[in-house]
Amino acid sequence: MTSSRSRPGLTLLAAFLGWMFDGMEMGIFPLVAGPALRQMAAQAASTDVASYVQQWMGIVTAFFLLGAAAGGIIFGWLGDRVGRVKAMTWSILFYSGFTGLCYFAKDPVQLAGLRFLAALGMGGEWSLGVALVMESWPEKRRPLLAGAIGAAANLGYAVIAIIALRWKITDNSWRWVMLVGALPAALTFLIRLFIPESERWLASVKQGTGSPLREIFSPQIRRRTFLGIAFASVALLVSWGIVQWIPLWADEMVGSKDPSRKAIIQLCSASGAVLGSLLAPIVGGMLGRRITYFLLCATSLAACEWLFLGVHQFDGLFLAVTGLVGLFTASFYGWLPLYLPELFPTRSRATGQGLAFNFGRVFAAVGVLQMANLMGFFGGSYPKAGATISLIYILGMALIWLAPETKGRPLPD
Repeated sequence: MTSSRSRPGLTLLAAFLGWMFDGMEMGIFPLVAGPALRQMAAQAASTDVASYVQQWMGIVTAFFLLGAAAGGIIFGWLGDRVGRVKAMTWSILFYSGFTGLCYFAKDPVQLAGLRFLAALGMGGEWSLGVALVMESWPEKRRPLLAGAIGAAANLGYAVIAIIALRWKITDNSWRWVMLVGALPAALTFLIRLFIPESERWLASVKQGTGSPLREIFSPQIRRRTFLGIAFASVALLVSWGIVQWIPLWADEMVGSKDPSRKAIIQLCSASGAVLGSLLAPIVGGMLGRRITYFLLCATSLAACEWLFLGVHQFDGLFLAVTGLVGLFTASFYGWLPLYLPELFPTRSRATGQGLAFNFGRVFAAVGVLQMANLMGFFGGSYPKAGATISLIYILGMALIWLAPETKGRPLPD
């Protein structure tokens, strides 16, 4: 087999496209949720459409997050056992195939089940692509590569938003968007034909295979595993607990169902997110991993509090601050692929970083399911709920000082 060192550019391209399509898949549901669930509410003869949409938005999102968490563990383990390339191919087929099948969903239960299955592949693809790329390039390139990883997924969010601006997503047209989600399956042919396996992983396998799950919870590594889970959880709780709900808040704010508004909001947020994902690991490479994470938490908290407590109408300022929220809250997705691979040895890297990143989605799922209760506590106020959830960043600002600084160190073997 061709050495991974001889084709690092192709490896990065394949992983970049995988992450971009991963972002598209994640960005689809916030755009189609309202139209799809309103159509299903009408079919179910629901008398309270708004409550029906809010309730099932939380349930479907929670199923997605739980699926992504499980997929990060399952496909990460497969990546450590059978190879990064083979497992990544399976993960892309999984998320593209089941997203396409959402076209046929007749009720929220079917939609939630298909989103869960699609999320298995999305959660797995992230950890596998990160491991493959980071193991194929030298240490000095890791900040730039981490930025590319984070930017790719958010570029996918922007792409699907642009598609939604061009072709309006309504109660009667949302299904075709799910078919777009099946297109990434074609990428698997490129991966299997041209992308070589990680040379570091091949060398590690020759030394013998152990139990990746057992190793990441061994006394030597488990502290890093739990800290990694905490750092990812802080970012994911805000992203899925409230940022994903901003389009619904805007709909409520203006009392309209204009399908282009959600696409514009997502485009503003995703544009900021692409920039934040690119910049965060570069800053991490210059200042160090710990101080950078602290600064990301502080700026994200400030941006969220400004949006939720300081902006009261849908206008240009709302869109501008939404872009800032996207920039800061998504910057973690450039920092995490820089830092998490540096915590785990090669033989358990895909499992460790997959579990750390995706287990945060379990906590996010619990938060999403409690969103209705939190909204009820605040009298149905999205901004009050958002401002409260954003306070989780304070925990991240404290925990980061318990973690090791890995700037300038090689990936552990």
